[in-house]
Amino acid sequence: MTRKLLSLLIILSMMSVLAVPAAAQDRWDGADDLDTHPLECPAAEGAEPVATPEVEEGSEEGDEEATEEPGSTYNGGLAVNPPDLAGQDIVIVDIPKLIGIGYFNATALGIQQAAEELGNVTATTDGSTTDSIDDQIQFIDNYITQGVNGILFAANDPVAISPVLQKALEAGIHVVGYDANSNPEARTWFVNQAEFNGIAKAVIDSLAAEKGPDASFGIVTSSFTAPNQARWIAEMQAYQEKCFPEMTWLETVEAQEDPVLSFNQANTLINKYGEDIDGLLGMTSVATPSSADAVTQAGLCGEVAVIGLATPNAMKQYVNDGCVQSVVLWNPIDLGYAATYVMRAVVDGTLTPESTSVEAGRLGTLQVVNGSEILLGAPFIFTSENINDFDF
Repeated sequence: MTRKLLSLLIILSMMSVLAVPAAAQDRWDGADDLDTHPLECPAAEGAEPVATPEVEEGSEEGDEEATEEPGSTYNGGLAVNPPDLAGQDIVIVDIPKLIGIGYFNATALGIQQAAEELGNVTATTDGSTTDSIDDQIQFIDNYITQGVNGILFAANDPVAISPVLQKALEAGIHVVGYDANSNPEARTWFVNQAEFNGIAKAVIDSLAAEKGPDASFGIVTSSFTAPNQARWIAEMQAYQEKCFPEMTWLETVEAQEDPVLSFNQANTLINKYGEDIDGLLGMTSVATPSSADAVTQAGLCGEVAVIGLATPNAMKQYVNDGCVQSVVLWNPIDLGYAATYVMRAVVDGTLTPESTSVEAGRLGTLQVVNGSEILLGAPFIFTSENINDFDF
């Protein structure tokens, strides 16, 4: 009798463990552990095509579904005793994740456009040809030693980059991030290209519209530590579980912003899952075109959807050929342009911890959100109807 009772207790205990809700499970590889804020599901049953806002090249519209908290308490860092250079010539350096790829060529172009427009900013873009956080830290440290008035950055790792950025602040150098953030206290402002949950919704809705609410998919990202991609993946998972619970998330693979590795990783997913994979989601401007190339060479256009973040020039051939239907992004030229205007406003003292907005040239007024972020605008969907109107 005692043995039977013991057996029953063991069985009940095992059942209670198995009954842990899905929300308690570990997140998918590549996601961070921050809180998520999934947006509302599509109104109609299943997914509707993502609406593309009417925007001209060089401008972005605001996102009506923004979830950022306007204003709120400032949580950035400040340069220590910087020289008073309001209205005077300044020298700034831009150190992105890496140089030599289309996306950061576009942000660098925007930085130069803003510098020329302002007339009192000299800007240089420099950095490693690989997405190495160690190299990025070394480049920043070198420019601190050389002496500049401001540093723009897109972080390869939000935690690892923060000490050298704080060193810059302590040296009286203003620090503004864009594209990929650091710890807030390590920079004065961060220009956020679009809401993370807005990007997540756009990607998952596009997949559902193309392959159905029960699609299975894999993700090609750069690395599991890249801050913006980790945030997108976390928000994608939350939104997918909320709105499309029948979707199957197969696997996330790293490709290190390398086109050859991205192509090979996409091929690995295609070969590993065969007919069970309906879509590939690219989290970088390198992974998405490489995934499209893999699908094209495998003769699977129309069978395996490719959706992700990329610059239009890299995707035009695949969109025009009909192999890719949706490319999600923002205007990276505008992103670099906005970051430069933010830097100028910080130096001039017109953008302070008390500010709720900043003027950014042709972009108009940009809003302060989440304490120390400047919001560029909504994600933009490139399709066959508009992709040829853009050149970056």
